[in-house]
Amino acid sequence: MFFSLKSRLIAFIIVLFVLCFGALSFLLFKESRTVIRSYIESSALEKMEEYGSYVDMVQMQIYDVASLVFNSDTAKNWDNAISDSNLPEGEKMLVNLAMSRFLTQATNSYTSISDVSIYRRNGLRIGSENQVTTDALFLQESWYKNFFISENHWLPPHTDQHENIRDHGNPVVSLLMPIGTFHHATAQNVMKINVSESYFLEPLNRIHLAESSTIFLLGEQGSPILSQQANQLGAEALAEIDQIRNNSLKSGVVYLNNDEGQRDILVYKKLGRTGWMLAGLAPEKELYSSLHKLQSTILVVTIVLILVSLFAAAWLSYGVTKPLTRLVLAMRQVQRGAFDQAESLLPPDKNVKSEVSYVISTFRYMISRLRQHIQNEFELKLLRQQAEYKALLMQINPHFMFNTLELVSSLAMQRRTDDTVQVIEDLGKMMRFSMNTSDDRVQLAEELAYIRHYISILQTRFGHKLDISLTQEGKLNSLVIIKFILQPLIENAVKYSFQHQTTAEVHILISRRNNHLHFNISDNGPGIPAEIIQKIHDPVEASQLEPLLRSQSWHIGLGNVVARCRLHYGSLFNIQIENGEHNGTSIELILPAQEEYDVQRIDRR
Repeated sequence: MFFSLKSRLIAFIIVLFVLCFGALSFLLFKESRTVIRSYIESSALEKMEEYGSYVDMVQMQIYDVASLVFNSDTAKNWDNAISDSNLPEGEKMLVNLAMSRFLTQATNSYTSISDVSIYRRNGLRIGSENQVTTDALFLQESWYKNFFISENHWLPPHTDQHENIRDHGNPVVSLLMPIGTFHHATAQNVMKINVSESYFLEPLNRIHLAESSTIFLLGEQGSPILSQQANQLGAEALAEIDQIRNNSLKSGVVYLNNDEGQRDILVYKKLGRTGWMLAGLAPEKELYSSLHKLQSTILVVTIVLILVSLFAAAWLSYGVTKPLTRLVLAMRQVQRGAFDQAESLLPPDKNVKSEVSYVISTFRYMISRLRQHIQNEFELKLLRQQAEYKALLMQINPHFMFNTLELVSSLAMQRRTDDTVQVIEDLGKMMRFSMNTSDDRVQLAEELAYIRHYISILQTRFGHKLDISLTQEGKLNSLVIIKFILQPLIENAVKYSFQHQTTAEVHILISRRNNHLHFNISDNGPGIPAEIIQKIHDPVEASQLEPLLRSQSWHIGLGNVVARCRLHYGSLFNIQIENGEHNGTSIELILPAQEEYDVQRIDRR
């Protein structure tokens, strides 16, 4: 019978073997592929970096030759002599030969340069090895025309019948530069520097991503610089290369889908001197062929082990200890309150008829009912705490409004118009801030702005009798706190400092130390009674919110702040209260320095 313990245990062991070996095969293949991919990417980029340095070296020699010829006095004297219509032809020939010898010296100074020639618009060509010819055929060459139209400085591999002394007719890559001017359209002379294609191609052919891969050296427009067919990359790779050319990344690896529905690896490296790019494409399947063979081997081994497990399951299935053991473990988890873990330990709840199925089903139902009951109790407590917190918050505004309106009335009676306007303006800004009850958490900068308006009202009310200061230390701009925690403390400090003396001194220090935010309010008042300080520090006393809501005693402001902070921050909040030797009190609130709304408002203990 399939629902018997024997059948279920056999099925369980089979599934266990399949999952274990399947997961092992998947993880082994995935991790091995990650290692191989990382090695291939780093190796390819390293080789491209080496080749890029080599290309930069060759390009540097080419530009050095171009700079040498362009800035030389020989080239300037030659250009002036050729342009002089009064100079005899014999002297012009001598000047041409001198220029040819100069080009020969420049060519011999650099190993990578195969030839340097100068083409003039009148059909004159001067090359190394005393080559001075007048043949207007090169004026019709496409590379010569394109240079004046589009300023195409680099020519892909080609053979030139005029320049085959040193390269023996082998393909060359050329750089075109104007002589005597920087503007290509008005240039009378064009310098053509040839480098054998083999200087670029032979080192490039030694870089391989896979057996069938090819590394391409692409120009500024995305076309191959060497004798390579760009269409071998495919349309997807070419489109990706166009996007790569426009981004800021210098090198990287991109995975593409080819026309056969398989993935290819595109490795690229940008060469900074001329805007060239190295791009290589290799099929991912070829790189991981050995891993696919290993995966097939693991699959065969898994099938063999499953067959062996059938015989082991037949012997183990005669016992019933396993389901009973799981049931006992689930009961222990319920005792600890871990209901999810308890349910995960129980077998699936199906319509089975075995020795322990009824017990397991009943126990599962008991867990569900118990968890639902606890959840309902938690939600009720949560709603009650939120309501009590809102009540504490709304308790502050009426008390402050009463004192401020009395001040406005007094100022108006004294006809202190400017002070009245200032107090009303400060009051308006404070009321605008306090009317926003959508969230009990605000930026610290907004709370400090609220406090500054409040201090302005106090200074208007008491004048020189009140010495109050607000000091900030540390980076406070991005911090977030609960609102209205400073104003009640400042109000109490000012009020009780005037209780036994004619002047009041109140100093507020706000500082950030590591991951904590400190608010210190000190005054010169009579001090707080010891029994009140004991109640404030007592977490059991502080957790009783209902008496605080009904209280009308003198310490309502301090108690309100402490109650709200404990309700909001839980164990993350701390308070320190110290009385001076003769008079004065220092109250320090220590809050967590929070920069984002990432802490829940209740139940943080």
